[in-house]
Amino acid sequence: MTDASFENGQVMQGLTDYIAGALGRDLPDDVSAKAKHHLLDTLASMVSGAYLPPGQKAVAYTRLQGGVAEATVVGTDVVTSAVNAALANGMTAHADETDDSHFASRSHLGCGVVPAALAMAEKEARSGADLLKAVVLGYDIGGRLTVALGADRFYEAGHSTHSFAPLFGAAAAAGALAGLTAAQLRWMLSYTAQQASGVNCWQRDPDHIEKAFDFGGMPARNAVTAATMVQAGFTGLDDVFSGPRNFFFAFAPTDAVPGELVANLGQRYEILRTNIKKWTVGSPIQAVLDSVQALILEFDLTETAIEEIRIRMSDKEAHVVDNRHMAAVNLQYLVAVMVLDRTVSFASAHDDARIADPTIVAIKEKIVLVPDVDLPRRKPVIEIRRQGGKSLTHRTMAVRGTPDNPMDERELAEKAFDLLAAPLGDAKARMLIEQVLQVEQIACVSEMRPLLTPN
Repeated sequence: MTDASFENGQVMQGLTDYIAGALGRDLPDDVSAKAKHHLLDTLASMVSGAYLPPGQKAVAYTRLQGGVAEATVVGTDVVTSAVNAALANGMTAHADETDDSHFASRSHLGCGVVPAALAMAEKEARSGADLLKAVVLGYDIGGRLTVALGADRFYEAGHSTHSFAPLFGAAAAAGALAGLTAAQLRWMLSYTAQQASGVNCWQRDPDHIEKAFDFGGMPARNAVTAATMVQAGFTGLDDVFSGPRNFFFAFAPTDAVPGELVANLGQRYEILRTNIKKWTVGSPIQAVLDSVQALILEFDLTETAIEEIRIRMSDKEAHVVDNRHMAAVNLQYLVAVMVLDRTVSFASAHDDARIADPTIVAIKEKIVLVPDVDLPRRKPVIEIRRQGGKSLTHRTMAVRGTPDNPMDERELAEKAFDLLAAPLGDAKARMLIEQVLQVEQIACVSEMRPLLTPN
């Protein structure tokens, strides 16, 4: 351990004091605006995800559990316990690759934090303003957790940063909305730590169902479980982050920096450093599609004009997207769609049958994926060789939707509408978008239920 604050309990004290006071603090205007965008993006992911295979499994499972009517399973008519709703909504939020991502923590924060916050806000009859503050809090804590553990080393050791970060972020959000005191939050964090788990063999999940559980469902469910258990009177360990055989000792005994958990809280907001995907596909493919679209539009390229598309990508992520059987994570298929359609929609990104289309197959045969040990993650190099030998090269250094190249509210609303319109209908989709972008005006979050369910 390299952080002295870990030894004397300052991390736990600072963290619980901050969480306990989160709903009483005003958000800066830019933070509030960004939080609405992530809330909208994640809700749209839940609604669309409820109709994809992982979401369908989660919804069917939740129906079997029953439970007291506390919270909505988004995109369905199910109202169940907050714990069950958090599980289902976490899985629908990551039923595919639509949801947001946070680079530093190596995680998808929204699919864990937003479902937990929504479930607890409904259960506790909280306002839209409280929900928004809890979401920001969750991103702040989740975005720091795996950084404190040493995210890259932690990931390379086989642990799932994608499970740990959203778990603690979701727990912070749920605990704040549950109205837990700083003393109770100590116990809640101990129950959270006891439920922290996840190994990154999720990469081998062929159908994205376990991955949806690992990234969203498990973190959201475990977080709400921890918060509601303490709310119901459970007591626990006062400081799971320090003392003998503590959390950091167990998971990062040599290089943890526990002070990162509370570093610059209230000054550095992690939601401002979180990506919203322009394309509803796997994160490693975002920059590729940006670059391919830029080249085909600038030079008016068609499939007949292209001899070869060579994609050099970090060897740490190329295998994740190489000719996968799922359309949304199949790099070659999505590049072929971009060449043909000049864009990639939610529908085309999830059209698994189209992978076998002869026109798509012909373009895929022109695509060469080259894993490159020298390239950093998310910084691929795209080279398109035209018929006749002339080559065009493009590299997207700031992917659309990242903090360095953010989408505007119009683009975000267009993406949300693309996800919401089919399940909810055009009118309800537009009303939901408008309501979320003015969420701080909602007196009770349960008022949103009619817009979160299909006609």
